[in-house]
Amino acid sequence: MITLTPDDVKKRFGQLFSKKFLVMVDERSGMAEIIEQCHARGTIEWDAMNRRRAGGAVTSCDVEGSSMTIHAKLGKHPVNFGAASDTIGGQALEAVNVNGAEVITTWMGIAGAGVGVAACLPQAPGVIRAEYPTEEDLKIGGARTNRVHIVSPRYEKVCFGIDDTDTKTEGATWVMALKCAQACTIEGVEFLNMRLIQLNPEVPNKTTNCVGSALNFAVLPEKVVELQQYIRTFVEGHTFSPDTGIACYRGIGFSQNSAAFKGVKTDIMTLVQAEGEAQKLGITFLDRNGKKGRIGALGAVLWGNRGIEAAGLYGEHI
Repeated sequence: MITLTPDDVKKRFGQLFSKKFLVMVDERSGMAEIIEQCHARGTIEWDAMNRRRAGGAVTSCDVEGSSMTIHAKLGKHPVNFGAASDTIGGQALEAVNVNGAEVITTWMGIAGAGVGVAACLPQAPGVIRAEYPTEEDLKIGGARTNRVHIVSPRYEKVCFGIDDTDTKTEGATWVMALKCAQACTIEGVEFLNMRLIQLNPEVPNKTTNCVGSALNFAVLPEKVVELQQYIRTFVEGHTFSPDTGIACYRGIGFSQNSAAFKGVKTDIMTLVQAEGEAQKLGITFLDRNGKKGRIGALGAVLWGNRGIEAAGLYGEHI
């Protein structure tokens, strides 16, 4: 095994194009979420199509601009290309394994795709080291096959739902939520994205738009409690409403479906119903109010990672 740091990889192959590499793990669900960013959209699109086609540990790939999000299964899984496919190339994620505070992802690439996994990805910010099985795996380009194990920190995914921080005359929940994320300076915490979740606009007791906000973070496990305390302190210190709700979910996806996914957008849900659904799904409430804002906070967490449809009315698509 040949072990190289990202700087070693740069010295050997020159500065290439990967700008970010981050892996979040949910061992309870047996899933991982991998975020990559490149200098150009074209390479990300090509990688996404090839990895999805090759199978292996990959279950889905999403592309936004020059960034890609991969959902993958933990463990080692067979890929759908090998020596017989040398003439067409290919790229695959073969395995995702947890080793204490580290995650080891195993990659294979043929021809030009081998350059991507052997020389480009291992020098991305976020990589700790790359382990090459043999010297042959360090010979890139042509019709060669390359393999590499990329080692990175083990992150968790944590989603916060926030609602009812404004009144008819003051505030906007999405503004306060985004300010909260931008002000977070906890080492080992990376802000991923923010979503606005359209809730049921027909509920009688609401501000004008009836919209909750979701904040997604990648977090080192030992920093989760500190982040939760920070979010609660910031939100409760900047809210204009006595009914503010703050919900939190640690994980990638939910273990079961729930009528609440539709209900928060179409029904008039009670606080008792919201708290019951949250308990079933492993969602906790961080606020100390215990009031109606928890309903929208629950809805924000439920839809915080379900795509652009979160911003629309139920069943609305672009």
